[in-house]
Amino acid sequence: MREFTAPPVEAAPQVGGLADAVFDHAQNAPDRVALGRKDAAGHWRDVTAREFRDEVLALARGLIAHGVRFGDRVAVMSRTRYEWTLFDFALWTVGAQPVPVYPTSSAEQVFWMLHDAEVTACVVEHEDHAMTIGSVVDRLPRLKRLWQLDAGAVAELVAAGAAVDEDVVHRHRRAVTPESVATVIYTSGTTGRPKGCVITHSNFMFESDVLTGRWEPVFHSKPGDEPSTLLFLPLAHVFGRMVEVAAIRSGVKIGHQPVLAASALLPDLAAFRPTFILAVPYIFEKVFHAARRRAEKEGRLGPFDKAVEVAVRYAEALEQRAFGLGPGPSAPLRVQHQFFEKLVYGKVRDAMGGRVRHAMSGGSGMDRRLGLFFEGAGVTVYEGYGLTESSAAATANPPERTKYGTVGQPIPGTTVHIAEDGEVWLGGPHIFSGYLNDPRSTGAVLRDGWLATGDLGALDEDGYLTITGRKKEILVTSGGKSVSPAGLEERVRAHPLVAQCIVVGNDRPYIAALVTVDQEAVDHWLAMQNRPPLPAAELVRDPALETEIRRAVVAANTSVSQTESIRTFRILAHPFSEEHGLLTPSLKLKRKAIEAAYAAEVNALYG
Repeated sequence: MREFTAPPVEAAPQVGGLADAVFDHAQNAPDRVALGRKDAAGHWRDVTAREFRDEVLALARGLIAHGVRFGDRVAVMSRTRYEWTLFDFALWTVGAQPVPVYPTSSAEQVFWMLHDAEVTACVVEHEDHAMTIGSVVDRLPRLKRLWQLDAGAVAELVAAGAAVDEDVVHRHRRAVTPESVATVIYTSGTTGRPKGCVITHSNFMFESDVLTGRWEPVFHSKPGDEPSTLLFLPLAHVFGRMVEVAAIRSGVKIGHQPVLAASALLPDLAAFRPTFILAVPYIFEKVFHAARRRAEKEGRLGPFDKAVEVAVRYAEALEQRAFGLGPGPSAPLRVQHQFFEKLVYGKVRDAMGGRVRHAMSGGSGMDRRLGLFFEGAGVTVYEGYGLTESSAAATANPPERTKYGTVGQPIPGTTVHIAEDGEVWLGGPHIFSGYLNDPRSTGAVLRDGWLATGDLGALDEDGYLTITGRKKEILVTSGGKSVSPAGLEERVRAHPLVAQCIVVGNDRPYIAALVTVDQEAVDHWLAMQNRPPLPAAELVRDPALETEIRRAVVAANTSVSQTESIRTFRILAHPFSEEHGLLTPSLKLKRKAIEAAYAAEVNALYG
């Protein structure tokens, strides 16, 4: 199949801007809980629709008092927290355009984005961010204001806006139309300097309303409950931003968690108890591997692995029934599945707060077997696909017919087209209007109404999309064999000891790989063998570890031909990190940077 168009859904006409939902909800259901917010003692407190409206209005008045005007661009550099959402909707209320900046961005990255976007004001989280801005401020003549969240920025602005008439704010708000620019989101720059994607209010309205309409059943843990989600994705990324917008527009209670580390995230999931979550595959991998390590520590690894097999077979039977290919789980399989419910599956769900029955995953590919396990354990993960340029999701698995290992069908009202060279093209109202100040790059990706994604993929007979790689990442060996590295890397990473894998081999005689390990998993693995922790320099030469990684490589190679297989590999002492410029903020590999940083190790693979 070369093209698939999803039928449209009934939707209300687009009017006004994104901030209108805050004011409409406060008028129609003022006492409904709109958000959860942690207080100074670390306890979650409810914020009603009326309270949030009042905070947004007060902050908007302060922004006007400080000179922020319709069409101004204001940068926000922070982790995911309540105040980010507050500033987003206050800025949209006055017709301004937030420009998200990753909190880990370097001074030069910050300078480029603020300069390119002609930012006039900036919100930062803490003093370190303020110092980063300060180091480049002399080259940013348009930057006039800097507010620091941890230094009382909100209170300062609210106080300044006390004298501003509310009608002034509402005049700004009523001037916003669906075609107005809502935000400029910079790409994470895997292949060069970040480009500013211009996203309109209409783009986000269409995207969020289609997703919350078509996937509304997934927001609940059971019929009739109040839907809620804990947002821990970075709000500087389009996925997190779309979740924020969709939750506020559709009346889903939302909380914020700034730290992705399990030690911080898991307690907040337990306390907030969301009904569904939106995450990247990394989170689901962490939950699974943590559960498996815990079972091994308790001497229950055998039953756990048996429970995994049962969950996968149970989910496969459900999948086959959904597509008319089978009767569903057999009676003996249902009995086995029920046996492991309290023993294993319930504990996995408890790690996510206990109420989660549905989740959405994006950002990168998820292993089919992992998705099947979670389905069998009682959490259906709907994998999707999209880009900043498509305002987040362009495809997603539908609630009633999930096909694991694919990224689903086009979302309602949109089209996926596969070009002659296998490139995925997207069409629909969620496609961005272009790159800021960059008509050449815009013309390269917007072609006769289509967005050329740079990703390679295939549509099956049911219109489900599978992503097979990136055009710019295809490796061509010296023998002329073309190899897409993404699938191999994903399969190697499926091993519990592997953190990252990068496949190399461009203009080389064969394919090889650099592998980093998950230190927490390795420490557990050593402890289970009654071995002490090893220094990194010794660990990479450990014969037992090399044997484990070789197993991962051999398993990955079973999916490809001999000429495409990984012939050799090297274990690295340290993981690739964003701090060293080897990962994007959304955890994607910066291939050229990694190969340059580890040139000696790559050359040794071919020595």
